[in-house]
Amino acid sequence: MAVAALLAFLPNAAQAAESYPDPLPLTGQQIIHDPTVIHLKSGGYAAYSTGGVIGARLSKDLKHWDDASNAFAQPPSWWYEYNDTGDPWAPDISYRSGRYWLYYAVSSWGTNHSAIGVATSPSGLPGTWTDHGKVFTSETTDTWNAIDPAVIRADGRLWMAFGSYWTGIRMVELDPRTGKAVPGATVAHLATRPDAPYAVEGPYVVKHGRYYYLFASYDQCCAGVNSTYKIRVGRSANVTGPYADSTGKPMLEGGGDLLLAGHGRYIGPGGESVFRDHGRDWLAYHYYDAEDNGTPKLGLNRLGWTRDGWPVLK
Repeated sequence: MAVAALLAFLPNAAQAAESYPDPLPLTGQQIIHDPTVIHLKSGGYAAYSTGGVIGARLSKDLKHWDDASNAFAQPPSWWYEYNDTGDPWAPDISYRSGRYWLYYAVSSWGTNHSAIGVATSPSGLPGTWTDHGKVFTSETTDTWNAIDPAVIRADGRLWMAFGSYWTGIRMVELDPRTGKAVPGATVAHLATRPDAPYAVEGPYVVKHGRYYYLFASYDQCCAGVNSTYKIRVGRSANVTGPYADSTGKPMLEGGGDLLLAGHGRYIGPGGESVFRDHGRDWLAYHYYDAEDNGTPKLGLNRLGWTRDGWPVLK
């Protein structure tokens, strides 16, 4: 029996290093960081990312990608409250209520004086976005960091996972009408690690069957071929947790099944998101190409599920 087939019968979702599949072969503009991908209602695909004023890529078939400039022609003025360049990070695109919603973060290295913002568009295409300002913020007095947003609908309510090294992954409820944080909402704690700098960030939450699955990037990003990023996952019966891996270890105690780590030329995979296309789930992420001086590129893999309900890559 092939390794990939055998994995479908294993209760533990951790994927052995020798079984990591290579990403889908791509052509065109592959350079990207922290990708979020969606199949547009009009046909074709859009990917947004860190870099530029939220960098944009477009594709007709998921395989060939064209540079499509940026989501915005120029940064909204309020972004400069959080860094000197107006550069946004780690966007998240979704569709609901007849509009596309694009969440993103503005911050700078080494501080949790940060903000998550939101924009909407009728088409999801670059150049059509209207910014609506701040969704949720963090300050140096907070124990979390308002970056890396990821939005999910659960039980008729809207939630946003977010966060990074500042004590790990958090979640807050959003007002579905405005797309912004509910005033005074409780901030739930989803994942962290025992020791500083904690090194877990970039959450994405998806529902499969009766569970919610929390994907997160662990270890070091943004160091080219020296990056140690990897993607881990846990699950919970409730969107706000507690999340645990397939051994039962809580993600608040450093748990998380290893889904994808560096292999071959594909170094430091992370900054992940999940999207659905024609009834199939896909994992989007960036990796650093060891055969191209560590350039960050788009990785796409089909996301399957074991009989016990754990994700596995194809």
